[in-house]
Amino acid sequence: MAADDGRPTKRLRQDGPVKMLMATCTAPVNIAVIKYWGKRDEQLLLPINSSLSATLHQDQLHAKTTVAISEDFSEDRIWLNGTEEDIGNKRLQNCFREIRVRAQSKNPDDPRVSMKIRVCSENNFPTAAGLASSAAGYACLVAALAEVFGVADTELSSIARVGSGSACRSIYGGWVRWTLGERDDGVDSIASQVAPADHWPEMQILVFVVNAGKKSVSSSSGMQTSVKTSALIDHRAKVVVPQRMKDIEAAILAKDFDAFGRITIQDSNQFHAVCLDTYPPIFYMNDVSKSIVGVLSRYNAHAGKVKAAYTFDAGPNCVVYCLKSDVDEILSLVHTYFPPTTEPEDGKGYYRGITSAPPATPLPESIKTAVAVEPQPNSIRYVLHTEPGPGPIAVKDPAASLLDESGLPKH
Repeated sequence: MAADDGRPTKRLRQDGPVKMLMATCTAPVNIAVIKYWGKRDEQLLLPINSSLSATLHQDQLHAKTTVAISEDFSEDRIWLNGTEEDIGNKRLQNCFREIRVRAQSKNPDDPRVSMKIRVCSENNFPTAAGLASSAAGYACLVAALAEVFGVADTELSSIARVGSGSACRSIYGGWVRWTLGERDDGVDSIASQVAPADHWPEMQILVFVVNAGKKSVSSSSGMQTSVKTSALIDHRAKVVVPQRMKDIEAAILAKDFDAFGRITIQDSNQFHAVCLDTYPPIFYMNDVSKSIVGVLSRYNAHAGKVKAAYTFDAGPNCVVYCLKSDVDEILSLVHTYFPPTTEPEDGKGYYRGITSAPPATPLPESIKTAVAVEPQPNSIRYVLHTEPGPGPIAVKDPAASLLDESGLPKH
């Protein structure tokens, strides 16, 4: 179980007298409503603006990681989604270094510090498709490393940040801010919880998966180019975002969905405007993404308020924040204008998560008249229904480990 603030509790499996230590954790995806885009320090991954996100429930989206350390291991190794990856990855090594430094600072003679590390990790969702896979992955890695090295939960946010900036927000559940910070060493650039997952029980999250493939421009590369070439990004970071952070935190705490939804939509639009202002321009949204924006904008206009608050990260997939009372109508809207006529290739169904069946109520004629666009069959691959959830969770069942007793992947 996670702690009340969303951080993992301590459960550690030890095989013999410090012969091998092994821990398994799961960690969530987070989807920002105030976007992080641009770094002031590429080494420490310090942002040029603060950001805020919701942590998505792990019942639907999560990374799972097993970490083992042993005096018998001759080298560090990592496997991701069934494939051995380069252990020399700079951000991965940053996390290893920071964990070892923190452990050694508590006990200079700690034998764990010199042990080699084995990592096996998998996601239950597509990697690198704009669904915050790196945030979940690095948060999960750091949570599991902390278990075996005995590093305090309070230090995990700053360690996760050096792996993937937004991973620091996945260390907590519910609604999470990542504070810009002012210090050059990044000590004050950390995440903290604004409100727990159960603060706003009516809040629901719908993910419209348009393309599960790898994006053509990575977030890291895109940020670097935007910071160098966009004339808009500095104004966004210094003028727009500070006020939006205040306004959206107030909206969340007051459960003011109309204000929350308007800010969420505006910030998504501005983020992609910065990408378009980048030279050469970066296009994370595709034609289907734009069609979804058009349908949802007409739907909100017809309602006279925001009912479907869309946001797009660095990818074409649409995330919609909405209230529980509007879920069926929004799913009916999607079913009408982006209808599935064939089963998804993976055989898992078009509707997934909390809602796994087609909407029960047909779309009212008044909404059809207001939206008035041609349907685009099969342009959305599937729809995932989730809600805010907890931060990393330590898995105590040894059978759930991804590594066997020799420190190699089970599968």
